[in-house]
Amino acid sequence: MPLLNPPSTTAPEPSSPPQPVYAGKQSQLSSVARSAIMSKAKLANADAAHAIRTLTASGDLLLPPMKPLPGRPSPGDARKVPDARLGSTVLARAGVGSALTDTPLSTAPNSPQIVPFRRDSAGSNPRARPTTLDIPGLTKSRLSPDGRISSRDIGSKLVIVMVGLPARGKSYITRKMARYLNWLQHDTQIFNVGERRREVASGSAPAHFEGGERATGTDAGVPPKLEQRPPDGQMTASGGVDGEGVASSASRFTALPPPILSITSENGDEQNSPTESIKEPASPPPDPSVTPEPMDQTADFFDPKNKKASRLRERIAMETLDELLDYILDRGGSVGILDATNSTLERRKAIIRRVRERAGPELGVLFLESLCIDEHLLESNMRLKLSGPDYKDQDPVTALADFRKRVEMYKHSYVPLGAFEERHNMQYIQMIDVGRKIVAHQIRGFLAAQAVYYLVNFNLSPRQIWITRHGESTDNVRGRIGGNSELSANGLRYSRALTRFIDHERRVWTVKQQDLAASTHFPPLPGDCTPPYLTSTDGEAADKSFCVWTSMLSRSIQTAQFFDEDEYEIKQMKMLDELRAGDMEGMTHEEIRSAHGEEHELRKRDKLHYRYPGAGGEGYLDVINRLRAVIVEIERMTDHLLLVCHRSVARVLLAYFLGLDRDAVADVDVPLGILYMLEPKPYGVDFRVYRYDPEDDWFHVEPGYELRRSNSAVDG
Repeated sequence: MPLLNPPSTTAPEPSSPPQPVYAGKQSQLSSVARSAIMSKAKLANADAAHAIRTLTASGDLLLPPMKPLPGRPSPGDARKVPDARLGSTVLARAGVGSALTDTPLSTAPNSPQIVPFRRDSAGSNPRARPTTLDIPGLTKSRLSPDGRISSRDIGSKLVIVMVGLPARGKSYITRKMARYLNWLQHDTQIFNVGERRREVASGSAPAHFEGGERATGTDAGVPPKLEQRPPDGQMTASGGVDGEGVASSASRFTALPPPILSITSENGDEQNSPTESIKEPASPPPDPSVTPEPMDQTADFFDPKNKKASRLRERIAMETLDELLDYILDRGGSVGILDATNSTLERRKAIIRRVRERAGPELGVLFLESLCIDEHLLESNMRLKLSGPDYKDQDPVTALADFRKRVEMYKHSYVPLGAFEERHNMQYIQMIDVGRKIVAHQIRGFLAAQAVYYLVNFNLSPRQIWITRHGESTDNVRGRIGGNSELSANGLRYSRALTRFIDHERRVWTVKQQDLAASTHFPPLPGDCTPPYLTSTDGEAADKSFCVWTSMLSRSIQTAQFFDEDEYEIKQMKMLDELRAGDMEGMTHEEIRSAHGEEHELRKRDKLHYRYPGAGGEGYLDVINRLRAVIVEIERMTDHLLLVCHRSVARVLLAYFLGLDRDAVADVDVPLGILYMLEPKPYGVDFRVYRYDPEDDWFHVEPGYELRRSNSAVDG
């Protein structure tokens, strides 16, 4: 072991303690050591040295080896050599002798060096894991061998809490956000307080549970779970507020509806950091007077003076939050979105307290507020509410007046995000006019960063998105997958028909938008479908640009070769290339079964997670990740778009826009000769399918078309 101090030519005083030897094990500074170090300035040099040596000898203080001075070797390099001039033995350092300086070495002890405090040292609390990226299929760790966020990795999960007055586009944002995160393979679910409120207030669901307590363990259908709690009254590093808890209660409401489109098989079966302490009084316990009897849900229901309704709404909000936390903590969810107004500071504090009580300080909470400043957009949003469940089949003029009154009720107690959240270092996003402006504060964690990246590319511009596979190729005729073959004669004919049909549909859409703009009425008429956001203020729908994107493979490029580049913006993208089959590229299905039987069976069992062996081999998760930039660009742009791609790419694109279930992504049947049209709307996506008819060389709409599963285990 190297000595802490160089040897001295004079013997130490008899009263001096022995020189300590450096211990090569890590240790944490004790409180005694810290006190000694902090008070060292008050001690004489000899006394300070004595205190430090005593602590080191007892194992309470770790001193690293002394750093060598410039031009002077460290004591660890010293060895004894004979010196003929002195007739004695002197220290030689690094083989060059001792006469490197004529400045005598100091006999005073070195200044104590404080070792950095390690959160994972023995005797400290378990360290918080870094919330680095987890991407299914692209990352791997001991905690997450498949790239999915582990159920134990609470710090990497996220709760998104919506904030905003009614008719501000909150549900529109949550649906798109959930669709995007699920498409990226991060399990995400929306928990809508309004839906629960309508069920309870109408008498179709219980207002609270027996005894007002949250069901846990086997009663809730999940195994018992220990709850982590941070110190009382302390702000957490992830932006939460601790304090007295709110009475817990779980939700036994029915599960959320299935994906937007179900997939049917061919036989018709469905496959489906702290600055302040905050303490608020706990919410009142469940009031037995609140019963599941039907309640009036007009604007008076939302009046703060209506105490009975106010208690019911607060309880439903907490029960819905409990259901969300069950999903995150017990059912493997990665992201839970609480869709509600959450417009008061008291409600948001209660949400934070409940999250911290049940999940501890590590679970991320992101507040997302939607604001509408554009009066035209706000008016359009309000009219869309007239077809919602609260006002369906009601007189539109009366319904709109009642809804405006409801909004005014909320405004009395509405507190936007801002000063409070910033003072307590809480992460939040403000979204103005559904993407026109974004304010982000203290965004932490991979999932929260992904949410911001996605939200900054929102827009409400009406447009059409068309998706089709390339025309028939010569390899399609031979049954070979992959490759870079040319179009067949039938494929060339398809490409010409596709150009004519898109030209026709582009003109039809422009006329339709002009008619919708001209038919806007105020007061609204029954059946009024006011466009959510007109492209110009004078009521005229502008003629939009039209983009055509292809892959960089010949069969895709040739399918778009007849579009006029003066009228269409044509671009080739490597991200749209077909899934690469590695060693099986260019083989037929039968050849793969014969030569790679084991690989064929592996892929057949789990196509989504399978990756082809060999150089360049890919899987569906690889395709999803290289299409991420394409999806965000589609969301950002306001123009029409035609994507001429390949089977695996078309599947992944359709899965995103239609919100398909994860198990259906790699199996949906996407045959040649089919053209898919998607038109984004505030309530979702309008979806139509056209089939090419070679008899009349034209495309015809397929009424009632249902996506089906493909029986093929190999993609071409």
